[in-house]
Amino acid sequence: MRYCLLLISLLSCAKDEAPALAEAVRQTRDITYNNITMKLVIEKPTGTEMDALLVYHGTVLYDANLMSAANNVMDDFKGILDRKDMLIVGVPYPGENMLLGDNIVYAEAALLWVKNKASQELGISIKKIFLGGHSQGGYLVTRLNTMHETNGVIANAPGPFNLVYRCQLEESGQIAAGATCNKLRAAYGTTSANPNAYMARSLLTFTRGFKSDILFVQGLNDSPIQMYSWPVFKQEVTNCTDCKSIRMVEIPGGEHSSLFMSSVAKAEFNNFINSR
Repeated sequence: MRYCLLLISLLSCAKDEAPALAEAVRQTRDITYNNITMKLVIEKPTGTEMDALLVYHGTVLYDANLMSAANNVMDDFKGILDRKDMLIVGVPYPGENMLLGDNIVYAEAALLWVKNKASQELGISIKKIFLGGHSQGGYLVTRLNTMHETNGVIANAPGPFNLVYRCQLEESGQIAAGATCNKLRAAYGTTSANPNAYMARSLLTFTRGFKSDILFVQGLNDSPIQMYSWPVFKQEVTNCTDCKSIRMVEIPGGEHSSLFMSSVAKAEFNNFINSR
């Protein structure tokens, strides 16, 4: 009799704890929007109503590594998110065979699919939509914020801020040449010959007209190229008169991944999402 009671008690405990043990399911899904076909990585918790967080990775040199980058940035954001009830969507936007900035159409297609099709295709009701981006992903979500309204945007160490400055350093041999500037040079010539083409793709061009509240996180011990233009970008964004709420968080001693490493940045991230 005592054994039976013990067994019943254990079964009852296991039953009570079962919901807490349920894991969100991560899957890869092909989507099409605005004639753009791409893959998304989707992690859906249990439930039928939820908010969504779309996350955009940093620069990937080879498109063969996109899915790995999308999964990694999902893990990074999931690791600092204090909620377990959000749909998380990793956006493996391409870049290998295009000029920096042209991949905005892929970033946009993912957002519009989540806004307009995901609820029906995933069999859920999506309430709020947030965007999160790291490095070039931060560049993309900042640009998206000039195009479409969401419930909020988080950009960690966004960039590149100033492609004229960056590519001039490469042209003069002060830093090693890279794929981004090489492709721009092949298309437009040098920065001295065609500076406007470089600046048109720089994040310093997108500091106005933010349609949603946005949180910027920047480590103050980031690379010299990033820190050269951060004060200028910060001032131009702060001066915006047609933007929604802007929050700038600087992390003393923080490096490029400060959002994921700093307890201050993590708290700001969660406060931003939970207050909207």
